[in-house]
Amino acid sequence: AARLAATAARRIGAGLATIAAPAQAFDAYAAGDPGNIVCKADDVSAFAALLSDERKNAVLVGPGCGLAMRTRDLVLTALASGKPTVLDADALSVFADDRQTLFAATQTAGRVLMTPHEGEFSRIFNCKGDKLKRTREASLQSGAIVLLKGADTVIAAPDGRAVINEGAPANLATAGAGDVLAGFATGLLAQGMDVFEAAQAACWLHGRAAASFGPGLIAEDLAESLSGVLRDLQQSRDNQA
Repeated sequence: AARLAATAARRIGAGLATIAAPAQAFDAYAAGDPGNIVCKADDVSAFAALLSDERKNAVLVGPGCGLAMRTRDLVLTALASGKPTVLDADALSVFADDRQTLFAATQTAGRVLMTPHEGEFSRIFNCKGDKLKRTREASLQSGAIVLLKGADTVIAAPDGRAVINEGAPANLATAGAGDVLAGFATGLLAQGMDVFEAAQAACWLHGRAAASFGPGLIAEDLAESLSGVLRDLQQSRDNQA
């Protein structure tokens, strides 16, 4: 999951992506995708030291982390760093029994994007109503941009702004696709994009990459397929110039 996200961040233009891995997992991550940097981070202090590097200007926590106290501490450390932060998967579920601690940290941090699917959303938010209403309420509660995934993905900001993306083809329902989406968003944040805009752009590009690839899609194909989507956008811009 972390490898998928890191590769996606690089493909969308981050330039450099580092996977912070426990020592026992280092060899597994270092063995593949040589463009991803892998650093050992056995504890929170080591992770905080990595984040102190100003070149690491956006952070993603969640994919492949596991539901452990370590994940909880990594989330709080990332939020305290003041850097744009994407929280996905286990980074959300680990706070199912302590959501107020998470919300206190996200409210303070600012520039936070949460990317839950419906199951993760229900674990940390107690919101009622239709999908748009629930996502807006969740964003207000947390102070974060919330991207609630699905065939009709809803992205909401605390100030009430919201957009609905209906461009997700059915072949996106494949394991690891959410990790790639989180990586796309992180890569855009690393380039200085506003969080709400990065969430929208990542979601749209994610869907376009899936549609461009077509049948037989697996998560590993999305980052590679993105190149064609970006090429088409660049050609369209050049033709309009």
